[in-house]
Amino acid sequence: MFGPGAAGVGDPYFPESGNGGFDVAGYDLRLRYTPEKGLLSGTATIKATATQDLSRFQLDLTGLAVRAVTVNGVAAASRTGGGELVVTPAAGLRRGSAFTTVVRYAGRPVRVRGGEGWHRTSAGAYAQGGFTSASTWFPVNGHPSDKATFALRMTVPKGMAAVSNGVPGRRTKSRGTVTWRWSVKKPMASHRAFVAIGDYRVTSRQHRGRPVVTAVPAWYPGTGALDRTAEIADFLATRFGPYPFDAYEATAVGVPPADPGLVARDLARQWFGNSVSVRGWQDVWLSEGFAVYAQWLWSEHAGGPDVDESARDLYDTYPWQALPALNPGVKGLASQGPGVRGALTLHALQRRIGDERFFGLLRAWATGHAYGTVTTADFVAAAEQASGQDLAAFFDVWLSGRYRPTY
Repeated sequence: MFGPGAAGVGDPYFPESGNGGFDVAGYDLRLRYTPEKGLLSGTATIKATATQDLSRFQLDLTGLAVRAVTVNGVAAASRTGGGELVVTPAAGLRRGSAFTTVVRYAGRPVRVRGGEGWHRTSAGAYAQGGFTSASTWFPVNGHPSDKATFALRMTVPKGMAAVSNGVPGRRTKSRGTVTWRWSVKKPMASHRAFVAIGDYRVTSRQHRGRPVVTAVPAWYPGTGALDRTAEIADFLATRFGPYPFDAYEATAVGVPPADPGLVARDLARQWFGNSVSVRGWQDVWLSEGFAVYAQWLWSEHAGGPDVDESARDLYDTYPWQALPALNPGVKGLASQGPGVRGALTLHALQRRIGDERFFGLLRAWATGHAYGTVTTADFVAAAEQASGQDLAAFFDVWLSGRYRPTY
Protein backbone atom coordinates (compact mmCIF):
# COMPACT_ATOMS: atom_id res chain seq x y z
CA MET A 1 0.00 0.00 0.00
CA PHE A 2 1.34 3.42 -0.95
CA GLY A 3 1.69 6.01 1.80
CA PRO A 4 3.34 9.37 2.47
CA GLY A 5 6.93 9.59 3.59
CA ALA A 6 7.52 10.88 7.11
CA ALA A 7 7.78 14.64 7.55
CA GLY A 8 11.09 14.27 9.39
CA VAL A 9 13.66 11.66 10.36
CA GLY A 10 12.87 11.85 14.05
CA ASP A 11 15.91 13.83 15.13
CA PRO A 12 15.28 14.86 18.75
CA TYR A 13 16.70 18.35 18.17
CA PHE A 14 15.24 19.14 14.75
CA PRO A 15 12.29 16.75 14.36
CA GLU A 16 11.16 18.32 11.08
CA SER A 17 14.59 18.24 9.45
CA GLY A 18 15.15 15.52 6.92
CA ASN A 19 12.35 13.39 5.59
CA GLY A 20 11.42 9.73 5.46
CA GLY A 21 10.58 7.32 2.66
CA PHE A 22 13.54 7.87 0.36
CA ASP A 23 17.30 8.12 0.24
CA VAL A 24 19.00 10.82 -1.85
CA ALA A 25 21.89 9.79 -4.09
CA GLY A 26 22.79 13.19 -5.50
CA TYR A 27 21.94 16.88 -5.87
CA ASP A 28 22.60 18.76 -9.11
CA LEU A 29 21.92 22.50 -8.75
CA ARG A 30 21.83 24.90 -11.69
CA LEU A 31 21.29 28.34 -10.24
CA ARG A 32 21.58 32.02 -11.04
CA TYR A 33 22.08 34.82 -8.56
CA THR A 34 21.29 38.47 -9.29
CA PRO A 35 23.05 40.50 -6.58
CA GLU A 36 21.30 43.83 -7.16
CA LYS A 37 17.92 42.17 -6.59
CA GLY A 38 19.07 39.54 -4.13
CA LEU A 39 17.28 37.00 -6.33
CA LEU A 40 18.21 33.32 -6.55
CA SER A 41 16.62 31.17 -9.26
CA GLY A 42 17.14 27.90 -11.06
CA THR A 43 16.56 24.18 -10.80
CA ALA A 44 17.52 21.39 -8.44
CA THR A 45 17.70 17.86 -9.82
CA ILE A 46 17.54 15.29 -7.07
CA LYS A 47 18.20 11.61 -7.68
CA ALA A 48 16.85 9.31 -4.98
CA THR A 49 15.61 5.79 -4.20
CA ALA A 50 12.31 5.07 -2.48
CA THR A 51 12.69 3.16 0.79
CA GLN A 52 8.95 2.50 1.01
CA ASP A 53 5.97 2.54 -1.34
CA LEU A 54 5.55 6.32 -1.64
CA SER A 55 2.40 8.25 -2.46
CA ARG A 56 4.10 11.56 -1.65
CA PHE A 57 7.31 12.85 -0.11
CA GLN A 58 8.79 16.01 1.34
CA LEU A 59 11.94 18.05 0.99
CA ASP A 60 13.19 20.80 3.28
CA LEU A 61 12.91 24.23 1.64
CA THR A 62 12.54 27.57 3.39
CA GLY A 63 11.47 30.95 2.01
CA LEU A 64 11.66 30.21 -1.72
CA ALA A 65 8.80 29.93 -4.23
CA VAL A 66 8.44 26.73 -6.22
CA ARG A 67 7.36 27.24 -9.82
CA ALA A 68 7.19 23.65 -11.04
CA VAL A 69 8.07 20.10 -10.00
CA THR A 70 8.47 16.95 -12.07
CA VAL A 71 9.08 13.39 -10.94
CA ASN A 72 10.59 11.10 -13.56
CA GLY A 73 9.78 13.72 -16.19
CA VAL A 74 6.07 13.94 -15.33
CA ALA A 75 4.50 17.01 -13.72
CA ALA A 76 3.85 16.53 -10.01
CA ALA A 77 1.60 18.39 -7.61
CA SER A 78 3.41 20.40 -4.96
CA ARG A 79 2.85 22.80 -2.11
CA THR A 80 5.12 24.66 0.30
CA GLY A 81 4.78 25.78 3.88
CA GLY A 82 6.43 25.48 7.23
CA GLY A 83 9.86 24.98 5.70
CA GLU A 84 8.70 21.98 3.66
CA LEU A 85 8.09 21.23 -0.01
CA VAL A 86 5.48 18.50 -0.29
CA VAL A 87 5.56 16.62 -3.61
CA THR A 88 2.82 14.29 -4.85
CA PRO A 89 3.93 12.44 -7.99
CA ALA A 90 1.41 11.50 -10.68
CA ALA A 91 1.96 7.82 -9.83
CA GLY A 92 3.16 6.11 -6.67
CA LEU A 93 6.83 5.21 -6.30
CA ARG A 94 7.57 1.58 -5.52
CA ARG A 95 9.99 0.71 -2.74
CA GLY A 96 13.46 0.22 -4.19
CA SER A 97 12.77 2.23 -7.32
CA ALA A 98 15.09 5.05 -8.36
CA PHE A 99 13.43 8.34 -9.22
CA THR A 100 14.44 11.83 -10.32
CA THR A 101 12.81 14.98 -9.04
CA VAL A 102 13.36 18.34 -10.71
CA VAL A 103 12.34 21.45 -8.78
CA ARG A 104 12.25 24.85 -10.47
CA TYR A 105 12.26 27.62 -7.89
CA ALA A 106 13.15 31.26 -7.23
CA GLY A 107 13.09 33.93 -4.56
CA ARG A 108 15.10 35.93 -2.08
CA PRO A 109 16.69 33.49 0.34
CA VAL A 110 16.26 34.04 4.07
CA ARG A 111 18.06 33.16 7.26
CA VAL A 112 16.75 30.61 9.69
CA ARG A 113 17.47 29.51 13.27
CA GLY A 114 20.35 31.37 14.89
CA GLY A 115 21.14 33.39 11.77
CA GLU A 116 21.99 30.31 9.71
CA GLY A 117 21.36 30.24 6.00
CA TRP A 118 21.72 32.79 3.24
CA HIS A 119 23.50 36.06 3.96
CA ARG A 120 23.17 38.85 1.45
CA THR A 121 26.13 41.22 1.37
CA SER A 122 26.79 44.56 -0.31
CA ALA A 123 28.81 42.77 -2.99
CA GLY A 124 27.16 39.34 -3.24
CA ALA A 125 26.01 36.64 -0.84
CA TYR A 126 27.11 33.53 1.01
CA ALA A 127 25.58 30.50 2.67
CA GLN A 128 27.87 28.70 5.07
CA GLY A 129 27.32 25.24 6.45
CA GLY A 130 25.03 25.03 9.47
CA PHE A 131 22.61 22.67 11.14
CA THR A 132 19.65 23.67 8.95
CA SER A 133 21.14 26.17 6.51
CA ALA A 134 21.03 24.16 3.26
CA SER A 135 17.24 24.42 3.01
CA THR A 136 17.51 28.20 2.61
CA TRP A 137 19.00 27.87 -0.87
CA PHE A 138 18.04 24.48 -2.30
CA PRO A 139 15.47 21.72 -1.66
CA VAL A 140 17.18 19.08 0.44
CA ASN A 141 16.69 16.08 2.63
CA GLY A 142 18.31 18.17 5.30
CA HIS A 143 19.80 15.81 7.82
CA PRO A 144 23.31 14.29 8.04
CA SER A 145 21.81 10.79 8.10
CA ASP A 146 21.07 11.12 4.35
CA LYS A 147 24.30 11.84 2.51
CA ALA A 148 24.65 12.46 -1.21
CA THR A 149 26.89 13.71 -3.98
CA PHE A 150 26.69 17.40 -4.81
CA ALA A 151 27.12 19.46 -7.97
CA LEU A 152 26.59 23.18 -8.49
CA ARG A 153 26.50 25.44 -11.51
CA MET A 154 26.11 29.02 -10.31
CA THR A 155 25.73 31.84 -12.81
CA VAL A 156 26.66 35.31 -11.56
CA PRO A 157 27.52 38.67 -13.15
CA LYS A 158 30.79 38.79 -15.02
CA GLY A 159 33.68 39.72 -12.73
CA MET A 160 32.19 37.94 -9.73
CA ALA A 161 33.15 34.56 -8.31
CA ALA A 162 30.92 31.77 -7.04
CA VAL A 163 32.86 29.39 -4.79
CA SER A 164 31.49 26.12 -3.44
CA ASN A 165 32.37 22.61 -2.30
CA GLY A 166 34.60 20.20 -4.12
CA VAL A 167 36.45 20.14 -7.40
CA PRO A 168 36.24 23.22 -9.62
CA GLY A 169 35.03 22.70 -13.18
CA ARG A 170 35.27 24.85 -16.27
CA ARG A 171 33.93 28.40 -16.27
CA THR A 172 31.84 29.68 -19.14
CA LYS A 173 30.96 33.27 -20.01
CA SER A 174 27.83 34.51 -21.77
CA ARG A 175 26.27 37.96 -22.17
CA GLY A 176 27.70 39.60 -19.11
CA THR A 177 27.62 36.52 -16.88
CA VAL A 178 29.97 33.76 -15.83
CA THR A 179 29.01 30.26 -14.73
CA TRP A 180 31.12 28.54 -12.10
CA ARG A 181 31.01 24.75 -11.71
CA TRP A 182 31.78 22.63 -8.64
CA SER A 183 31.30 18.97 -7.82
CA VAL A 184 31.67 16.49 -4.95
CA LYS A 185 31.52 12.92 -6.21
CA LYS A 186 31.68 11.21 -2.83
CA PRO A 187 28.68 11.32 -0.48
CA MET A 188 28.77 14.35 1.80
CA ALA A 189 26.55 15.74 4.53
CA SER A 190 24.14 18.35 3.20
CA HIS A 191 24.76 20.70 6.14
CA ARG A 192 28.34 21.10 4.89
CA ALA A 193 27.21 22.55 1.54
CA PHE A 194 28.27 26.16 1.06
CA VAL A 195 28.45 28.85 -1.58
CA ALA A 196 30.16 32.26 -1.54
CA ILE A 197 29.40 34.83 -4.23
CA GLY A 198 31.27 38.08 -4.63
CA ASP A 199 34.60 39.65 -5.46
CA TYR A 200 36.91 36.84 -4.43
CA ARG A 201 40.44 36.03 -5.46
CA VAL A 202 40.27 32.33 -6.30
CA THR A 203 43.35 30.20 -6.90
CA SER A 204 43.78 26.50 -7.49
CA ARG A 205 46.91 24.36 -7.40
CA GLN A 206 47.53 20.63 -7.34
CA HIS A 207 48.64 18.68 -4.28
CA ARG A 208 48.85 14.89 -4.27
CA GLY A 209 46.62 14.77 -7.33
CA ARG A 210 43.91 16.95 -5.80
CA PRO A 211 43.15 20.65 -6.26
CA VAL A 212 43.78 22.98 -3.35
CA VAL A 213 41.23 25.74 -3.84
CA THR A 214 41.79 28.98 -1.95
CA ALA A 215 39.31 31.85 -2.04
CA VAL A 216 39.62 35.11 -0.12
CA PRO A 217 38.08 38.56 -0.58
CA ALA A 218 39.89 40.41 -3.36
CA TRP A 219 40.49 43.40 -1.09
CA TYR A 220 42.56 41.32 1.33
CA PRO A 221 46.27 41.34 0.40
CA GLY A 222 47.11 37.74 1.38
CA THR A 223 45.59 34.38 2.28
CA GLY A 224 46.53 34.17 5.96
CA ALA A 225 46.96 30.64 7.24
CA LEU A 226 44.90 29.23 4.38
CA ASP A 227 48.09 28.88 2.35
CA ARG A 228 49.09 26.07 4.74
CA THR A 229 45.99 23.99 4.01
CA ALA A 230 47.79 21.19 2.16
CA GLU A 231 50.57 20.98 4.76
CA ILE A 232 48.04 20.75 7.59
CA ALA A 233 45.92 18.19 5.73
CA ASP A 234 49.01 16.02 5.22
CA PHE A 235 49.77 16.11 8.92
CA LEU A 236 46.19 15.25 9.90
CA ALA A 237 46.28 12.32 7.47
CA THR A 238 49.08 10.80 9.59
CA ARG A 239 46.68 10.78 12.52
CA PHE A 240 43.29 10.18 10.88
CA GLY A 241 44.10 8.27 7.70
CA PRO A 242 43.78 9.36 4.06
CA TYR A 243 42.07 12.65 3.28
CA PRO A 244 38.51 11.61 2.33
CA PHE A 245 37.56 14.01 -0.49
CA ASP A 246 38.81 14.98 -3.93
CA ALA A 247 39.61 18.62 -3.19
CA TYR A 248 41.08 20.65 -0.36
CA GLU A 249 38.77 23.58 0.39
CA ALA A 250 40.06 26.85 1.87
CA THR A 251 37.53 29.66 1.63
CA ALA A 252 37.17 32.76 3.79
CA VAL A 253 34.19 35.09 3.31
CA GLY A 254 35.96 37.72 5.43
CA VAL A 255 39.50 38.13 6.74
CA PRO A 256 41.17 34.70 6.46
CA PRO A 257 42.38 33.12 9.72
CA ALA A 258 45.90 33.95 10.83
CA ASP A 259 46.03 30.93 13.15
CA PRO A 260 46.85 27.64 11.36
CA GLY A 261 45.13 25.84 14.22
CA LEU A 262 41.79 27.15 12.99
CA VAL A 263 42.56 25.71 9.56
CA ALA A 264 43.31 22.35 11.20
CA ARG A 265 40.05 22.57 13.10
CA ASP A 266 37.99 23.08 9.96
CA LEU A 267 39.92 20.51 7.92
CA ALA A 268 39.27 17.87 10.59
CA ARG A 269 35.55 18.26 9.90
CA GLN A 270 36.15 16.76 6.46
CA TRP A 271 37.04 13.48 8.18
CA PHE A 272 34.68 13.86 11.14
CA GLY A 273 31.45 15.59 10.17
CA ASN A 274 31.46 15.44 6.39
CA SER A 275 32.77 11.93 5.69
CA VAL A 276 31.97 10.30 9.04
CA SER A 277 28.72 12.08 9.94
CA VAL A 278 26.53 11.88 13.01
CA ARG A 279 23.24 10.00 12.76
CA GLY A 280 21.62 12.48 15.13
CA TRP A 281 22.62 15.94 16.30
CA GLN A 282 22.85 14.84 19.94
CA ASP A 283 26.11 13.13 18.94
CA VAL A 284 27.70 16.20 17.33
CA TRP A 285 30.71 15.92 19.67
CA LEU A 286 31.87 13.18 17.27
CA SER A 287 32.52 16.02 14.83
CA GLU A 288 33.28 19.04 16.98
CA GLY A 289 35.36 17.19 19.58
CA PHE A 290 37.61 15.83 16.85
CA ALA A 291 37.86 19.31 15.31
CA VAL A 292 39.14 20.87 18.55
CA TYR A 293 41.43 17.89 19.15
CA ALA A 294 42.91 18.35 15.67
CA GLN A 295 43.71 21.94 16.58
CA TRP A 296 45.61 20.73 19.66
CA LEU A 297 47.44 18.10 17.62
CA TRP A 298 48.54 20.71 15.11
CA SER A 299 49.72 23.05 17.88
CA GLU A 300 51.93 20.29 19.27
CA HIS A 301 53.24 19.38 15.81
CA ALA A 302 54.04 23.02 15.00
CA GLY A 303 56.05 23.56 18.17
CA GLY A 304 53.32 25.21 20.24
CA PRO A 305 51.70 23.88 23.42
CA ASP A 306 51.48 20.08 23.40
CA VAL A 307 48.13 18.31 23.56
CA ASP A 308 48.39 17.68 27.28
CA GLU A 309 49.06 21.35 27.98
CA SER A 310 46.17 22.47 25.75
CA ALA A 311 43.85 20.05 27.53
CA ARG A 312 45.05 20.90 31.05
CA ASP A 313 44.47 24.62 30.52
CA LEU A 314 40.80 23.93 29.79
CA TYR A 315 40.32 20.97 32.14
CA ASP A 316 40.86 23.11 35.26
CA THR A 317 38.31 25.79 34.29
CA TYR A 318 35.72 23.85 32.31
CA PRO A 319 32.11 24.16 33.64
CA TRP A 320 31.56 20.40 33.98
CA GLN A 321 28.16 20.72 35.65
CA ALA A 322 26.71 22.97 32.98
CA LEU A 323 27.97 21.75 29.61
CA PRO A 324 27.83 18.08 28.54
CA ALA A 325 29.46 16.97 25.30
CA LEU A 326 26.88 14.28 24.57
CA ASN A 327 23.28 15.41 24.14
CA PRO A 328 23.95 19.09 24.94
CA GLY A 329 20.47 20.26 23.88
CA VAL A 330 19.68 22.51 20.92
CA LYS A 331 21.01 25.59 22.71
CA GLY A 332 24.20 23.74 23.56
CA LEU A 333 25.09 22.62 20.04
CA ALA A 334 27.33 25.63 19.44
CA SER A 335 28.64 25.74 23.02
CA GLN A 336 31.96 24.46 24.34
CA GLY A 337 30.28 21.19 25.27
CA PRO A 338 30.58 19.23 22.03
CA GLY A 339 33.89 20.81 21.00
CA VAL A 340 36.03 21.41 24.07
CA ARG A 341 34.59 18.69 26.32
CA GLY A 342 34.54 16.30 23.39
CA ALA A 343 38.25 16.99 22.84
CA LEU A 344 38.99 16.59 26.55
CA THR A 345 37.28 13.20 26.37
CA LEU A 346 39.43 12.16 23.43
CA HIS A 347 42.60 13.22 25.23
CA ALA A 348 41.57 11.30 28.34
CA LEU A 349 40.97 8.26 26.12
CA GLN A 350 44.42 8.67 24.57
CA ARG A 351 45.99 8.71 28.03
CA ARG A 352 44.01 5.67 29.11
CA ILE A 353 44.62 3.33 26.16
CA GLY A 354 47.97 4.67 24.91
CA ASP A 355 49.06 6.42 21.73
CA GLU A 356 49.38 3.35 19.51
CA ARG A 357 45.91 2.03 20.22
CA PHE A 358 44.37 5.49 20.26
CA PHE A 359 45.61 6.65 16.87
CA GLY A 360 44.96 3.19 15.42
CA LEU A 361 41.38 3.60 16.62
CA LEU A 362 41.04 7.03 14.99
CA ARG A 363 42.35 5.81 11.64
CA ALA A 364 40.14 2.72 11.70
CA TRP A 365 37.14 4.84 12.69
CA ALA A 366 37.67 7.37 9.90
CA THR A 367 38.26 4.79 7.17
CA GLY A 368 35.82 2.15 8.38
CA HIS A 369 32.91 4.61 8.59
CA ALA A 370 33.87 6.81 5.63
CA TYR A 371 30.83 8.36 3.90
CA GLY A 372 28.57 6.82 6.53
CA THR A 373 26.83 7.83 9.75
CA VAL A 374 27.63 6.94 13.35
CA THR A 375 26.48 7.28 16.96
CA THR A 376 28.27 7.64 20.26
CA ALA A 377 27.44 4.00 21.01
CA ASP A 378 29.33 3.05 17.83
CA PHE A 379 32.42 4.95 18.98
CA VAL A 380 32.31 3.48 22.48
CA ALA A 381 32.12 -0.02 20.97
CA ALA A 382 35.04 0.73 18.62
CA ALA A 383 37.15 2.09 21.50
CA GLU A 384 36.39 -0.98 23.62
CA GLN A 385 37.36 -3.28 20.77
CA ALA A 386 40.61 -1.38 20.14
CA SER A 387 41.59 -1.32 23.80
CA GLY A 388 40.16 -4.55 25.15
CA GLN A 389 38.66 -2.52 28.02
CA ASP A 390 35.15 -1.84 29.30
CA LEU A 391 34.81 1.90 28.70
CA ALA A 392 31.10 2.53 29.29
CA ALA A 393 31.61 4.23 32.66
CA PHE A 394 34.61 6.18 31.33
CA PHE A 395 32.62 7.73 28.49
CA ASP A 396 29.60 8.38 30.70
CA VAL A 397 31.68 10.42 33.13
CA TRP A 398 33.73 12.31 30.56
CA LEU A 399 30.92 13.09 28.13
CA SER A 400 27.99 13.69 30.47
CA GLY A 401 29.00 13.58 34.13
CA ARG A 402 28.16 16.59 36.28
CA TYR A 403 31.45 16.58 38.15
CA ARG A 404 35.02 17.02 36.99
CA PRO A 405 36.47 13.61 36.13
CA THR A 406 40.02 12.65 37.06
CA TYR A 407 42.74 11.65 34.62
